[in-house]
Amino acid sequence: MSGHSKWATIKHKKGAADAKRGKLFAKLIKQVEVAARSGGGDPDSNPTLRTMFQKARDNSVPLDTIERAVKRGTGELEGVNYENITYEGYAPGGVALLIDVLSDNRNRTGSEIRSLLSKNGGSLAEPGSVAWQFERKGIVKVARSADEDEVMMVGIDNGAEDLEDHEELWQVTCEPTDVIDLRAALEEAGIEVLESDTTMMPTNTVPVGDATDAKAMLKLVDILDDHDDVQDIYSNVELDDSVMAGVDLDAD
Repeated sequence: MSGHSKWATIKHKKGAADAKRGKLFAKLIKQVEVAARSGGGDPDSNPTLRTMFQKARDNSVPLDTIERAVKRGTGELEGVNYENITYEGYAPGGVALLIDVLSDNRNRTGSEIRSLLSKNGGSLAEPGSVAWQFERKGIVKVARSADEDEVMMVGIDNGAEDLEDHEELWQVTCEPTDVIDLRAALEEAGIEVLESDTTMMPTNTVPVGDATDAKAMLKLVDILDDHDDVQDIYSNVELDDSVMAGVDLDAD
């Protein structure tokens, strides 16, 4: 398993914990609302809304809650006008971060993100200094019970570029424009799909070989992720099992 796969596994586990606390629901609802505002309320003609709608359903957000978010986005119900902003920064160990936020107050959010970074060993970077190290991809997460060869064969015929072992699931990577069709093909083949989405993947990774730096980096990401406006955090960190063995995420 690659180090970045280890990072993705940590994110997946944290996502499950967030769902239990209700934090993930709020983020997903906001994403649905923004997608509807920017491209209209019909998922068939708004691919971004279709992806966000499906992501919300994958995470058990009630259908009526999603539909109300769509109506807020289209103006049928009163809602807040959120702005999509991506902050670029660095975490301990020289790890690059992309921080996606949805905010109703750019100045407030920017100040808070800068403060969280600086107080926890990170720093805010100039626009463009980090983003070039990432590329947008589509991902489809498949149940671990699925046969690897079958997932690979169906995937190859439907735009898949890579298949990664993420311990608890298989992750299939594709171009963002292929994610909806790839998911449909896997489901049609009887393969259990857990989630599909678009994400930012690093073109190169930065190895963090020190457990202290690794812990500080993960702590910073956790603190950023708890901010109400932060929707997702992408990193180019590479963590191997030997480093993670020395990291106690529950210790102060």
